[in-house]
Amino acid sequence: MESNILTIQVKRIHRLDNGRSLKAFADINVNDALLIKGVRVIDGKKGIFVTMPREQSTKDKKWYDTVRCLTREVREHIAGEVLKAYQKQEN
Repeated sequence: MESNILTIQVKRIHRLDNGRSLKAFADINVNDALLIKGVRVIDGKKGIFVTMPREQSTKDKKWYDTVRCLTREVREHIAGEVLKAYQKQEN
């Protein structure tokens, strides 16, 4: 699946101004058919980036993504739209 057939809309972005690396949570709409809640904007050592929602396992206490992009192209497309909305909200 090519990302040019994916329509990504950021439905909500909630900024956090707490001085930590987690900068925002976002909810995204994919093709008006799928809502992904809890996409995160992180400020890391190499700059700002987007990660998918995740949850902690009760067995091993490790964190696992609950949504996974199967191609780099789709991941970059989603990240680009979320970062664009995040930066637009800064202004």
